[in-house]
Amino acid sequence: TRLGGVGSQVRILSSRQVKISTFVEIFFMPQFVYILQSQKDNKYYIGESADVAARLLYHNSGKQRSTKKRIPFRIVLIEEFETRTAALQREKQIKSWKGGVAFKNLIFGM
Repeated sequence: TRLGGVGSQVRILSSRQVKISTFVEIFFMPQFVYILQSQKDNKYYIGESADVAARLLYHNSGKQRSTKKRIPFRIVLIEEFETRTAALQREKQIKSWKGGVAFKNLIFGM
């Protein structure tokens, strides 16, 4: 199964820089901010996870209380961060934009 769903496109943005030491490469655990779109009502869900594929499966399984009535979802955007703190800050920023011009520019790549 493709992450974004049949015929969809997923934009993946990465802030990760080239690693200087092998130690950093081995222990680098990227965190992701993702935006899902409900195929039922076309509304968006913004989240953060180390494993976006597993989170998408979890959302689409109906086990997530906040999204179970809106399944299925598809991924519309993924951003990668080196730390969970950075990812959580970005998630909060995107949520503050929800429904506004900045959010639409992010989703549609303007």
